[in-house]
Amino acid sequence: MGKTVVARYNRVILPASAVFGLLLILFGMTQAAPAEILEGLRTIVRSEDVLITDYIALAGIGPAFVNAGLVTLITVFILWLVDDPLNGATVVTVGLMAGFSLFGKNIANIWPIIIGTGLYALFRRETFARHVNVALRATALAPVVSFLSAEVRPAAGIITGLVIGFLIPPVADHAHKVQNGMNLYSLGFTCGLMAMMLVPAFKAFGMEPRSALYWSTGNNALLGGALAVLCGGLIAGGLLRALPRVPRNYWILLRTSGRAPSDYIRTFPMGVVMVNMGVNGLIATGYILLTGGDLNGATIGAIFTVMGFSAYGKHAFNILPVMAGVLLGSLANHVEFNAPALQLAALFGTTLAPIAGTFGWPFGLLAGLIHSSVVLQAGLPLEGMNLYNNGFSGGLIAIVLYPILTTLLKHRRPVLEEEDLFAMFEQVEPQTPEELPHDEHH
Repeated sequence: MGKTVVARYNRVILPASAVFGLLLILFGMTQAAPAEILEGLRTIVRSEDVLITDYIALAGIGPAFVNAGLVTLITVFILWLVDDPLNGATVVTVGLMAGFSLFGKNIANIWPIIIGTGLYALFRRETFARHVNVALRATALAPVVSFLSAEVRPAAGIITGLVIGFLIPPVADHAHKVQNGMNLYSLGFTCGLMAMMLVPAFKAFGMEPRSALYWSTGNNALLGGALAVLCGGLIAGGLLRALPRVPRNYWILLRTSGRAPSDYIRTFPMGVVMVNMGVNGLIATGYILLTGGDLNGATIGAIFTVMGFSAYGKHAFNILPVMAGVLLGSLANHVEFNAPALQLAALFGTTLAPIAGTFGWPFGLLAGLIHSSVVLQAGLPLEGMNLYNNGFSGGLIAIVLYPILTTLLKHRRPVLEEEDLFAMFEQVEPQTPEELPHDEHH
C-alpha cells in the first residue's frame, strides 16, 4: 500500500505545481499587454536583483507574475526530469522558487547555480536527484550571478554561479546539522555564510555591491483578492477530499512541533496538508493587511514560502507566536513596525516555528522578538546578495537559542512527540487510498 500511495502522491504534486505555475502566468497576462510583459521580463533579467528588488515595482505586475510562473514551470520540469521522490520538501522547493521569482530569481540567473550543483553530483558520481532540492534552493544566491553579469561581464556571473552551485552541497550538509532542526530555512544560513565570503572579495576587487529597495504599494485589493481565492481554493479542495476526517487530522497536525524534518505529506492525508497551506496563507496575508503593510512581490513571495513550508513544519500554532514576537519586538525598535524589512521579518521569521512547537508558545514569542532585531543587522554584511536573509538570521538564533533552551528546559516534554503522533494517527481511518499516510515515516 505504501508504494501505491507514494505513486499517487507523485502523480498529484507535480501536475498541481504545474497548474499553479500556469495560473501565475495567466494572472500576469491579464495585467499587461504582451509587449509590456516582454519588455518587463527584459528589465527583470538585466536587473542586479539584490534585496529588496520587488519585480512588481521594477517591471509591473504582469511581467513579475509571468516570470514567477515560468520559473515555477522550470522547477517542475527539473523535478520531473530527475525523477526525485516527491514529498513535503518538493512542495517547499516549489513554493520557494515561485515566491522568490517575484523578487530576486528570474528565468536567467538561476541556471548557473543549478548546473553547478549538477556538476558536483557528477563529480561525486551521484544522481542529481539526490541534490536537486539543494540546487534549486541555492538559487538564493542568484543575485550574485546578476550582479557580476552587470558589473563585470556575463561570463563572470556564470562562472561564479557554477562555483557556488558546486560548493553549496557539502556546506549545506554541515550547516544543517548545527541548527538542530530549529531553523526551517537551513539553506538560508548556508547561503548567508557563502555570501559573507563573496561580498568582501567583491569589495577587495573594487566592486561595490549595495542592497536595494524596490517596493511597490497600492495593490492590496487586487493581490489580496487573488490570494484569498488561492487560499480558499486550497481549503475547499482539502475539505472536499475527506471532510469528516479533516478536523481531527488537522488538530493532530496542529500539535506537532514542526521541527525539521517534519514532512506532512508523508505523515498526513493530502487534504489536511491542503487545508494547512490555505489557513497559513490566510494568516500571513491577514498579518500584512491588518498591520497596514503592502502586498507586493516581496511579501507575496514570503506568503508563498509560508504556504510551501506548510507541507514541511509550519502550522497556525507554531507560526503565530513567532509573528507576534516580531511585531512585539518591532514596536520597541527604531524602525517602524510596518517597514519593508519588518513586514518580511514577520512572515519569513516563521522559519523559527519549530522553537514554538518544541518548547511552547512563550519561547516562540521570544524567538520572534529576537529575530526582529537580529534580521535588521545580520544582512548588512551580505549587501543583499542572499535572498534568504531571514533564513540566515534564523540560523544564528537557532544555533544560540536551542542549546540554551535545551539546558534550561531539559525536563520539558515536546508538544507532541513523533511516536505519539503516529499512535494517534493510526486511530484515524482515511476515507480513500489516496489519503493513507506513507509507510516510510521520518
